[in-house]
Amino acid sequence: MIAAGGALLAVPLARARNETSRLWIDESHISANQDSRVRTLVFHYTAVDFASSLKLLTEAQYRTSAHYLVPDAATLSGRPAVLRLVAEERRAWHAGDSCWRGQRYLNGGSIGVEIVNRGYPSPLQDDWPPMRRDWEAFDDAQIALVGNLAADIVARHQIRPCDVVGHADIAPGRKIDPGPKFPWERLYREFGVGAWPDDEDVRRFLPLQPKAANAASWQRRLAAYGYDVPQSGEWDVKTRDAIVAFQMHFRPARYDGEPDAESSAIVDALLRKYASAARGGEEADPA
Repeated sequence: MIAAGGALLAVPLARARNETSRLWIDESHISANQDSRVRTLVFHYTAVDFASSLKLLTEAQYRTSAHYLVPDAATLSGRPAVLRLVAEERRAWHAGDSCWRGQRYLNGGSIGVEIVNRGYPSPLQDDWPPMRRDWEAFDDAQIALVGNLAADIVARHQIRPCDVVGHADIAPGRKIDPGPKFPWERLYREFGVGAWPDDEDVRRFLPLQPKAANAASWQRRLAAYGYDVPQSGEWDVKTRDAIVAFQMHFRPARYDGEPDAESSAIVDALLRKYASAARGGEEADPA
């Protein structure tokens, strides 16, 4: 038996001589010093159709899951509903080997939303540069549901704008979803979800960018925003992968991993706007 507010919470515990003892929990005094365990909202695409997505995300042998699944447009036309596959207070297995703002393996403190979308249609394109792939657009009906769902999650858990991310952001090079067609700017402008740079700041920072990109500067600034990048001062593969992820999120017109001036200005604009949240990684816990 389980009840709240001083009621019986556990079945009797057997003692010697068949005596019993009952555990009572008094919930009449609630501390003001608490917050949600959820720090991050992560978007994914499924890369397969709805039926396959549901199978992969629910059957035990596949060892993957998400808190929510947003169906494709055809499925939504019959039943316009988001599927909750894992309760928010439970840990879904969606992020894997991941890192954001210094926190690794984000499953324990994040909510995962999978959206039915094939990404790019052919596995023959797996080895192609991302900008050459034929990316599938998201449907308006899907994004309307995603936006409303995300706005509710962000409000309830007080998730900061810079902690609304894609799988590619938290695992650059290993993952590439939700891809360059995911409408981050629309989520920001229509639903107040996630981070987006102010156009005026981007224009102001653009003429201040150096003619030759500096690897150490890029690594420092990407890490300050949240990306897991080496501080090597070299244009290594991990740094290029992080730039691709950043560009797919914030500059979908170009996501080739080249550290161009406009992308650099966007980094600066984001840091200016969200510096208090992004600076120094995860906030220290009180006490």
